[in-house]
Amino acid sequence: MGLVEDIKQRRFRNEHHKAVVNIIYTSNWLNSIHTRFLKKYGISPEQFNLLRILRGQHPKPATVNLLIDRMLDKMSNASRLVEKLRMKELVERRPSLEDRRAVDVVITQKGLDLLASIDNKLDDLVDIGKKITEAEALELNRILDEMRS
Repeated sequence: MGLVEDIKQRRFRNEHHKAVVNIIYTSNWLNSIHTRFLKKYGISPEQFNLLRILRGQHPKPATVNLLIDRMLDKMSNASRLVEKLRMKELVERRPSLEDRRAVDVVITQKGLDLLASIDNKLDDLVDIGKKITEAEALELNRILDEMRS
């Protein structure tokens, strides 16, 4: 099915308007699938994103500002997300050795283990993208990057 059938809207101002609506609709659709997938592991997509950033930094710590800079969802409250992950023992907060006012965040072994178990099933989620060819994915990425520039 296409966008017109999915949202039951037949008229758009033009193809640019339809493309923007289609991106928003598809983004929400993907986010819903991603959320359901991660719910089995007891974390949200935003928490998953932070854990992946921290794994990329590991064993070096990350500041909250670094996390904010690299997060996919810039509207998320990084400090609140870090606290939720800390309560699940997936990350640790430590006073920064370089700046007494800052706090360093480090992924724990439990957090690394959780990501490893998710990685084993991540292909199930990524397979959604395989409905298009590699060339189409390359072109889609180019177009989306161009829209944001």
